[in-house]
Amino acid sequence: MPGMGDPRFAHSVVFMCAHSPDGAMGLILNKPTGDLHLRDLLEQLSISIGAEMFNRPVHFGGPVESGRGFVLHERGYHSSISTLDVDARFAMTATMDILEDLAQGRGPLKALIALGYAGWGPGQLEGEIAQNGWLTCDADPALVFDEADATKWEAALKTLGIDALALSAEAGRA
Repeated sequence: MPGMGDPRFAHSVVFMCAHSPDGAMGLILNKPTGDLHLRDLLEQLSISIGAEMFNRPVHFGGPVESGRGFVLHERGYHSSISTLDVDARFAMTATMDILEDLAQGRGPLKALIALGYAGWGPGQLEGEIAQNGWLTCDADPALVFDEADATKWEAALKTLGIDALALSAEAGRA
């Protein structure tokens, strides 16, 4: 929402990967690092790159553990080590084997690579939502994987029938 106190979250679209009474964890979907792509990351990790690799941007996933990588992807791919099934359409893998598979063109076709994540303690996210800090909408694979980063925020708002120009930082009561 406009008025978000933390500039790292201004106009952010966050995909919630996990949410429980213990807290919440998500990945920012629309903030590419700008200067880092998958090929660069693989080279830094000394992972050999195959001819079939599809180069992708690396995103700023959030301010927590910014050196740790996460791959949000379609459910069709599962790591032999560990994959978290988020729901019927999305999964997340945070182990090196997915990067090795992506490097060889064997990884998921639909994937978003992120460094770091957004995290909230118990009740924190619910409090921020109650204070008009966030809007929530259903996750859509087309929005997550196909929409351009520069238009994801407005596209997410449109799924709610909201025009970005109509948003206000002030909460109201009816």
